[in-house]
Amino acid sequence: MPSIVASYIYTLVALTAVSALLLYSLNSYAYTLRNTAEADQLQSLLNGVAAKANEVLTLVATTNSSLTVYLSLPTSIGNQYYWIRMRNDSSTAWVEGSFGEIFEDKTDLQVVIPCKATLSGHFVSTRGQAMLQGYLNGSTPQLNLASAGGLT
Repeated sequence: MPSIVASYIYTLVALTAVSALLLYSLNSYAYTLRNTAEADQLQSLLNGVAAKANEVLTLVATTNSSLTVYLSLPTSIGNQYYWIRMRNDSSTAWVEGSFGEIFEDKTDLQVVIPCKATLSGHFVSTRGQAMLQGYLNGSTPQLNLASAGGLT
């Protein structure tokens, strides 16, 4: 009789271990799936901002005027806040972004803007509406990304 009780206990321990592994695997898969979807949404948002930035730069350069465009961006993606920053170097201009409330040296996602311009500014999703301000500085198009309340 004691060997039958011991086998029941071993079976219960084994089922508990297998159940814990299955729950951990399912939880990990759901977490990965959610993070992938959120990263895809941020990438789509960056693509939209880059397209609008390219449009503003083209209009500013062809009409020799200044232009301000307000962007309706979500305050969060999933449960996470995000930030967007515009930058350029001597040969390329790009829009980059990541999740979190503060800027970090590493950037998760980046979209290149295919025109020569000087880009600056950043937007944090907790600060309200975003705004793109485009103008000419001599012959170089300039584009600033800011919160609608003023340049940040």
